[in-house]
Amino acid sequence: MTITGIIAEYNPFHRGHAYLIEELRRRGADRIAVVMSGNFVQRGEAAVFSKWARAKQALLCGADLVVELPGPWAVAGAERFALGGVCLLDALGADRIGFGSECGSVERLEKAADALSSPRLHDEMKQELDGGATFARARQAAVGRLFGPETAALLSAPNNILGIEYLKAIRRLDAGPVPETVARRGTPHDAGEPADGSASSSWIRKKILAGEDVSAYVPERALEVMERETEAGRAPADLARAERAILAKLRSGGRDSLSLLPDLSEGLENRIFAASRRARSLPELYGLIKTKRYPLARIRRMVLSHFLGLTASLGQGLPPYLRVLGIGGGGREILQSAKRAAKLPVLTRRADVVSLDSRARRLLEWEDSSSDLFALCMPEPVPCGFDSTNGVVVL
Repeated sequence: MTITGIIAEYNPFHRGHAYLIEELRRRGADRIAVVMSGNFVQRGEAAVFSKWARAKQALLCGADLVVELPGPWAVAGAERFALGGVCLLDALGADRIGFGSECGSVERLEKAADALSSPRLHDEMKQELDGGATFARARQAAVGRLFGPETAALLSAPNNILGIEYLKAIRRLDAGPVPETVARRGTPHDAGEPADGSASSSWIRKKILAGEDVSAYVPERALEVMERETEAGRAPADLARAERAILAKLRSGGRDSLSLLPDLSEGLENRIFAASRRARSLPELYGLIKTKRYPLARIRRMVLSHFLGLTASLGQGLPPYLRVLGIGGGGREILQSAKRAAKLPVLTRRADVVSLDSRARRLLEWEDSSSDLFALCMPEPVPCGFDSTNGVVVL
């Protein structure tokens, strides 16, 4: 049995995601295991559909198993996102990790991973950073000077960047999965308009939130889940519905609560605090904080982390458990393999919490709390307990 793993957000699941699963099957994957972000995602936003709905979409469209990437790694930059995902795939016993990339070449991405691991890189970046460049721009410029423009160019494409981080994480963890990449087709990441029958996730999300038809870009079985969630009032979720609650928490929290956030540097908490005293909306808040040095996605993640009560200490180290969201045709075989390896506790029901240590229990309690806040982002909010009352999706 060859298990191929995918790390994803599926926000929402669309035809490009289905293509990756199909292509990995064609290349010999007997089982597909997915590590998927929960109710909040890397952009610092609420996912448009709950993790349970997105897990069901993935299973209906070819995945065998879906486990959750816990929030501290899901709502993080590319490096920690990749580290958490690779850790969980390794614990599942994945033989391969499959991902899309703009370049379609593991060999080229390996060269870029070598470049980013170079001890010379930090000193070479310093001049750019001192000049006010963002971390990403400074890194790309330094790689270009040290390793050439072709390698540096890989760092301008988001899926390449994630692929490079997967390779770095495999090395760092000495993990088992062998990397395998599939060249992306169709529109670029975050493209403003569809092209050649495909559309970016951001364009699809925008249309879903506006109540417009996206059926041409979503597999039929995934679309059925989308429509049921929408009719039930559970979707699309939108962080804007919690806007005043987010601003209220910032205004009442003080500087001390901001100092506990993940990914802090150079007094950024002071800038967030000052902006929170003036901002009357989330877009205004982001605009007041944003500078050339601090990218918008990072700012959104930090504001979201404050709202959710996510602290740096909660996400230290690696994910402490495998929480199953959905089981499809071959999912039980993957779980049996993971349980035999016993690298991490496997949670398929609430009673499994007894197998967890105090750190893991604290993280699971935080997931419960964050899902209660996600419920407020739905068109028709549901009562507390949303996370603990949803059972594993089984097909």
